[in-house]
Amino acid sequence: MPRTSTRLTFAVLATGAGVFSMLQSLIAPALPTVQHALHTSQSTATWVMTAYLLSASVFTPILGRVGDLTGKKRTLVAVLVTVLAGCLVAALAPNIGVLIVARIVQGVGGALFPLSFGIIRDEFAAAEVPGSISNLSAVIAAGGGVGIVAAGPIVSALDYRWLFWIPVAIVAATVLIAARYVPESPKRAKGKVSWAGAFLLSGWLVALLLPLSQATRWGWGSPEVLGLFAAAVVLFALWLTAEARSRSPLIDLRVMRLPAVWTTNTAALLFGAGMYAIWSFLPGFVQTPSAAGYGFGASVTASGLLMLPMLVAMFLSGVLSGRLEPRVGAKALLTTGAALGAVACGLLALRHDEQWQIAVVAGLFGLGIGLAFASMANLVVGSVPPEQTGAATGMNANIRTIGGSIGAALTSVLVTGRLQPSGLPYESGYTHAWALLAVLLLAAAGAALLVPARRPGRTVRTPAESTRAPARVR
Repeated sequence: MPRTSTRLTFAVLATGAGVFSMLQSLIAPALPTVQHALHTSQSTATWVMTAYLLSASVFTPILGRVGDLTGKKRTLVAVLVTVLAGCLVAALAPNIGVLIVARIVQGVGGALFPLSFGIIRDEFAAAEVPGSISNLSAVIAAGGGVGIVAAGPIVSALDYRWLFWIPVAIVAATVLIAARYVPESPKRAKGKVSWAGAFLLSGWLVALLLPLSQATRWGWGSPEVLGLFAAAVVLFALWLTAEARSRSPLIDLRVMRLPAVWTTNTAALLFGAGMYAIWSFLPGFVQTPSAAGYGFGASVTASGLLMLPMLVAMFLSGVLSGRLEPRVGAKALLTTGAALGAVACGLLALRHDEQWQIAVVAGLFGLGIGLAFASMANLVVGSVPPEQTGAATGMNANIRTIGGSIGAALTSVLVTGRLQPSGLPYESGYTHAWALLAVLLLAAAGAALLVPARRPGRTVRTPAESTRAPARVR
C-alpha cells in the first residue's frame, strides 16, 4: 500500500480517539433518562459508567502492548471494530443488563490512545511528532467536553439511544478509512504478551477502581470495600514480582522507573483527580435548585452550555501547546496546566454565586487541561523507547484514570457526606471539595517541577541504556 498523507492518518486517529473520549462523558448527564427508560434503579444505572471505566482501565495498557508487539495499525482497526460493535449493541439494548455489557465492550476503545500515539511516533517525521501529539491530546481532551455539552441537546431533540447511534456512524466510517489508508508500522517490539502480567494487572486495577467507584453506596468500612482494597494490594505486589521476573513483561518496570516517566505519571495521577472530579460534579452543582442556597437550577442542556468555555479553551490550549513545546518545553507546560487548574478550583471555592463565574472558572480549567494533556503525552513518548510507546502511554492514561477515580470518590464523600433535609448537599460540601481539588492540582504542579529537564538533541535509548543513564526530558 502506498504511503499515505500524515494529515489523513492524523484525521483517522483523532476521530477514533475523540469519539472514545466523547463516549466517556456523553452518557453521564443522561443517566437519569436511561434509568427511567430502562426501568431500573439509580444504583444499577451507575454501572453504565462503572463498567466502562473498569473495562477501559484493563484494556488500555494491555492492548497498547499488543500493538507494540503485533502491529499498531492492525490492533487499531480491531479496536475500532470492537467499539463499533459496542455502540451498536448499546443503541439497540432492550434492558440495562445488555447496555452495561455494551459499555464493557466500548471500554476496549481505551487502547485507541496509546495506539494512536505510537502510530504518530512511528510514522510521522521527528519534527512533526510533538505538535501532532499535542493536537491529538487536544482532541482527546475536547472529546470529553463535547460529551458533556452535547448530551443534553441530543437527548432533548432525539432520544438517549442517539448518544450511541451517532458514534456508530462516525466509527463505521473511521474503520473503513483506517483499514485502507493508515500504514502499518514496520517497528515491532520483541517478545510476546505476558498473559500472567495481563491477568494480574487486570486484577489489581479492578480491585482498586471498583471500590473507589462504589464506596459511597457500599460504605467505606464495608467488607466489600475493605476486601477489594486488600486484594488490590496483594495483586499489585504479585504483578510487580511477575513483571520483574518476566523476560517479556507487559509493562517494562525499568521504563516506568525513568525519572521523566514516574514524575509525569505522578502528575497525571494528581491532575486526573482534579479533572474528573470537576467533570463529574460541576454540572450537578449548577443543576442544584437555588432553593438549596446555591446553584442555579439549570437543565442538563444549560449546564452543558456553561461547560462550553472549558471545551473551547481545552482544545485551543492543546493545539497551542504544540507550538509552545519546542520553545518552553513540555515540563513548563505541564506545570502551568496544573497550576491553572489549581487556580480555577481555588476561585470556584471562593466565588460561585453567578453563572459568569462558573463560565470563567470552566474556561480557566479548560486551559489547564489542554496544556497538561498534551505535555504529559509528549513527556512520556519522548522518554521511552519506540517499542514501549504503546504500553507506556497506556499506563499514563490508566494512572490518570485511577487519579480520577480517587478524586471523584473524595469529592463524593465531601459533597454527599452531609445532606440537607431536602436531600440536597450543603454548599459547604462543594466548597470544601473545590478547595481539596485545588490542593491536589497544586501537588500535581509540584510533581511536574520534578520532571528532569532535557537538553535539545537528546534521543531516547533502550530500556537497559535508559536505566544506566536516563534521557532527560524538557
